[in-house]
Amino acid sequence: MGSSMPLEGHSLAIFVVSVVMMCVATIAVALRVFVRVYLVRAFGWDDGLMLVALALFIFLDVCCMIGSKNGIGHKNDDFTELMTYEKALLWWWLGQMLYLWSSAVAKVSIALALLRLTVRRLHRIILWAVIGVVIAIGLMFWLVLLLDCRPISHFWLRVDPSNSGTCQPVRILLAIACLYSGITIFCDLTLGILPMFLIWRLQMNNRTKIALAGILSLGAVASVAVIIRLPFLHYYEDINFLYSTYQIAIWSIMETGLGITAGSLVTLRALFRWFLDGSNYYARHGRGGKPSGGPYPLSSLTGDASKKSSRDPSYWRPDLVPDKLNNLTVTTVSSPMARSPLSETNSSQEVLNPDEEAWHGQNHVSIHRTFQVSEGE
Repeated sequence: MGSSMPLEGHSLAIFVVSVVMMCVATIAVALRVFVRVYLVRAFGWDDGLMLVALALFIFLDVCCMIGSKNGIGHKNDDFTELMTYEKALLWWWLGQMLYLWSSAVAKVSIALALLRLTVRRLHRIILWAVIGVVIAIGLMFWLVLLLDCRPISHFWLRVDPSNSGTCQPVRILLAIACLYSGITIFCDLTLGILPMFLIWRLQMNNRTKIALAGILSLGAVASVAVIIRLPFLHYYEDINFLYSTYQIAIWSIMETGLGITAGSLVTLRALFRWFLDGSNYYARHGRGGKPSGGPYPLSSLTGDASKKSSRDPSYWRPDLVPDKLNNLTVTTVSSPMARSPLSETNSSQEVLNPDEEAWHGQNHVSIHRTFQVSEGE
């Protein structure tokens, strides 16, 4: 038999899930980059980290696809060549290394995105704590897996009786894996529940609050995959390791892919507005997706007045122009959009801070209406 194994059963399931989740996550991140770079022009650290998470996730999927073609998902009796079994273990080992960091980076990206929406110190402390915990637990588990066997290559070469080396007892690895999963679930739920508190005091109807909370809480859907994976961790001790742990592989891929996808969907609100409004959206917000900050005339301007520069007072007050005073009505709506700390935020999200007086005081709308009646009347 050659080095390739047939794609069937468990191996086929791993291959299909890897391909589907890789495509879905890639599309979601591509749309996110389009929104952040082209529409709102506010590409931030969270967007860059999500790109890093996607790159790591693609490598993870590639490892799973190649590994499934080399024996991941097959029983020990299916292998006729020792080298093929060693390759399958090698691809499994590489996949779990990439899984840890792709999942952790995606969570950090989601937390940074929520940080831009928080103003209360307690919420910021919670988010920074989540970021610290995610990095710490990811680094700890990564080191445990990296140093599990000495030398490292003994993990995939241990099936060869002539190879010398040692590995930690599987029970230790299993205990650390359960600890990692439990902390991951806690962090995911925190990222999902916290947005509800962020919008609790907003002045909007309950339906809008629920919709907004649901959108911001999408990042917690990854915890569902972690919870489902938890009962399968004991298969690390199974003698048919590659066959029995296929559920762990599938739900690890699902966890990371769902996290990346959900974290990207949160930023796509501007895309739907752009798609629905079309040119009207740019007319109001400009090519960069930001409010232009200038006044919008809604008046019976004459052809000559409409061609004047907006800096010309007669453009906005044609009632002051001689010989054009008959039956004239001018309505002007203006928004000063004064600069404030909130206006400089690098975010495509709407400001969710009803307590910030500066926002209400410096960003207001003025409406002026002028009537002019001719003397003949």
